[in-house]
Amino acid sequence: MNFWTQQRVVVTGGAGFLGYYVVQGLMARGCTQIVVPRRRECDLRDRGNIAKLFADSRPTLVIHLAAAVAGVGANRAHPGRFFYDNAIMGIELLEQARLHNIPKVVVTGTVCAYPKHAPLPCKEDDLWNGYPDESNAPYALAKQALLVQCQAYRKEYGLNSIFLLPVNLYGPRDHFDTENAHVIPALIRRCAQARENNAATVDCWGTGRATREFLYVADCAEGILLAAERYDKPDPVNLGSGIETSIKELTKTIAHLTRFTGEIRWDTTKPDGQPRCCFDTSRAEKEFGFRATTPFETGLRETIAWYEQHRA
Repeated sequence: MNFWTQQRVVVTGGAGFLGYYVVQGLMARGCTQIVVPRRRECDLRDRGNIAKLFADSRPTLVIHLAAAVAGVGANRAHPGRFFYDNAIMGIELLEQARLHNIPKVVVTGTVCAYPKHAPLPCKEDDLWNGYPDESNAPYALAKQALLVQCQAYRKEYGLNSIFLLPVNLYGPRDHFDTENAHVIPALIRRCAQARENNAATVDCWGTGRATREFLYVADCAEGILLAAERYDKPDPVNLGSGIETSIKELTKTIAHLTRFTGEIRWDTTKPDGQPRCCFDTSRAEKEFGFRATTPFETGLRETIAWYEQHRA
């Protein structure tokens, strides 16, 4: 607790999905000096804004969660925007952290950075052994560049920056809009609306054979804060549950939990994305004692309940 009561923390993206839980976790640990920059006042693509943010807040710790994120469809439609926004935010933030002598920076990457055909479970040492899935490669490579920057700045300037790789997140407060939703909130919305409209079918992209790993957002926030407190090495670290789930099985579970009883139809003209995904999470447990604790169905039920309550 002494560690956190003495910190001045900037959380970029702190008003977002994951950021909300990180900020709640900071407050629960007794941290009282928390700054959450908002985009309308501090566009992190502009180095002047970041310089002013750091000069005004004088942080001892920066947790960089801000990102331009969306599902496969949006990534395919706007690859340039997703590359530029994510790369420039991280590059400028780390440069200003160096110039302002900030003691520690935590940077979050993406599961998408792993090679399309990475051996499973994905280990951090396999990160550079192939090209990411083409459907979101620009976003993934922008995030990978920040790992290179973290390690380069540590070596040349002594910046204590660590790099975490969260797997696909889900939970209450997720984005359920059609344009930007990831797979779990998108399926929850579709199935719930189909039930209400007495629709006979729900259409889903791909074959359903692709697999993913999912991590409850509050568990991820806990992992980030444990790493911020206890981890100071250059090697990237996976944050995940270690459980692989097929999209087809996920869809059946969500249909059941949302009480949709119609037919699931698969549009095989649409891409599956990365064929499989499952993390080796042993490094996180070894280095800073993190292990996911929320059962998958419990997390799904809580996510659906939040959606049903707040969707209006």
